[in-house]
Amino acid sequence: MKVAIYGQYYQNSTEPIIRDIFVFFNKNNVELVIQDDFLAMLYEKKIITKEYITFHDFNDLPTDVDILVSIGGDGTILRAATLVRNSGIPILGINAGRLGFLATVQKENIDELMQFVIDRNYTLSPRTLISLESSPSIPELESLNFAMNEISVSRKDTTSMITIETYLNDEYLNSYWADGLIISTPTGSTGYSLSCGGPILTPEAQSLVITPIAPHNLTARPLVIPDNVEIKLKVSGREEQYLVSLDSRIASIDNDTVLTIKKTPFHINMIEIPGKSFLKTLRSKLLWGEDRRN
Repeated sequence: MKVAIYGQYYQNSTEPIIRDIFVFFNKNNVELVIQDDFLAMLYEKKIITKEYITFHDFNDLPTDVDILVSIGGDGTILRAATLVRNSGIPILGINAGRLGFLATVQKENIDELMQFVIDRNYTLSPRTLISLESSPSIPELESLNFAMNEISVSRKDTTSMITIETYLNDEYLNSYWADGLIISTPTGSTGYSLSCGGPILTPEAQSLVITPIAPHNLTARPLVIPDNVEIKLKVSGREEQYLVSLDSRIASIDNDTVLTIKKTPFHINMIEIPGKSFLKTLRSKLLWGEDRRN
């Protein structure tokens, strides 16, 4: 088995997790390929000393890699998705962060759950992505124009709200007067959209969610739409620019730029370990059933 590793370093408590992962893979004679920036950090912190083959990004990630292991939180997995892109290489998330809906392997049982991976005893959960096109184009986002969680627009350098004209398949839907608007995938429905009052979707749902951020008109509610719908946004406001973000990547956009959002032709495969389903994760993270009256 050949495994690529990418991660983020948060604090000293991350070190035992990283060491356990490397010990496990080396003990099982797994061939490792490490993202170069992450490996440099491991050398600097003296967490490991052994030399490994490295890769930098999608362009030099070996095509024969079986899985990519992401060490960190959900944000790390979102960045890992930009490394695998349309290669089909599945991602396994190991949670070294906090809440974490995507990173399913917890530090308390790394060896037990990683053994499922070695034995190839896992299933794949395909995750929908959405892409962004703009007129005029946005140079900062051209090379990575997709998002796994959400694409959002929001106000910039002002406390004034913005107006977001929204069209579905070229039919006018609404002009949201709000701090912003979130277009979320099922995966992203447990993230920013959820914190703004949006619904939770299961990963296999073939839908997207449009969630306004602090709308002026309280009748503007989150809307679930089919994921084959093309969404167009035209933003205006008192300032000359607004912000658009694709997961963690952000750019400033001129008013009246037309944004087109639609589902990408490829998806990201997340590894699902036996006993670690989305519904079980949902119950655990949201503490459903913890109330003794249930």
